[in-house]
Amino acid sequence: MAQGNLKYQYANLSIAEKLIVVNVIVFIVDGLLKALFGFSIMSWFELPKDFSIFITQPWSIISYSFFHGSLGHVFWNMMLLYFSGRIFLNLFGNKRFLNVYFLGVIAGGLAFLLSYNVFPTLVHTNTSLIGASAGVTAILIFICTYIPNQEVRLFIINVKLWYIGAFVVLTDLIRIPTSGNVGGHLAHLGGAALGYFYARQLLNGTDIGSGFEKLVDGIVNIFRKKEKKSPLKTVYRRESVKKQTKPDYTKESKQRKVDGILDKISKSGYESLSQEEKDFLFKAGKEN
Repeated sequence: MAQGNLKYQYANLSIAEKLIVVNVIVFIVDGLLKALFGFSIMSWFELPKDFSIFITQPWSIISYSFFHGSLGHVFWNMMLLYFSGRIFLNLFGNKRFLNVYFLGVIAGGLAFLLSYNVFPTLVHTNTSLIGASAGVTAILIFICTYIPNQEVRLFIINVKLWYIGAFVVLTDLIRIPTSGNVGGHLAHLGGAALGYFYARQLLNGTDIGSGFEKLVDGIVNIFRKKEKKSPLKTVYRRESVKKQTKPDYTKESKQRKVDGILDKISKSGYESLSQEEKDFLFKAGKEN
């Protein structure tokens, strides 16, 4: 029962909230491995500064974003992702959110790699990149660019989004010469540049993330389980479906059933649902 409830709760989270859950779980698991067994899996997924090492683990251009170095690091990144994600998802759907986020992660990673292999003062620095900051910054700067004059409540005053975006970028620029995390701040700026460019192009009618979206969809389709059926099996399954006489729900009837189940939950709680109702609600949540 508890497992079904967790699935239902997770299925009804926004895509930003799901990313937050994944990041927090990775942080906890890696922390437990360090505390209990004395080792970390972070080295397999962090982004190294050397191209020679990077080409042996190319997945790290994205996987680095799921790891964080401290509680404060993951907390502030996830807080910013939550609030900027809410604004973003009021304007656009899940796929565009993922496009901006992960393209920001990639742009930040490339900025980090280039900086540590181009600038003389950084070449001999031994470091690697972790954290979701580049992706989070891309989402934030995207909305600050797309709706710059939109006001949000910040503590006790209303502030225009472009003020917040300008403050975030200027802070990173100022901290480059004064902090020991030069690569991290350059990665933030890489994500910020991606978010700004994406929004400006979208305002001009061009979605620069469409190619990335198609690439991801193609990879997903490769790994998606496909049932291989012979013509005889197909005929047999169609006949069996006819015998079951299950209703062929339209989109409207599905929504009515979902509303009825949600009404039942509000009156009697999730545990009052039958297993069939839980399964239906879970599948409907995934479709949405």
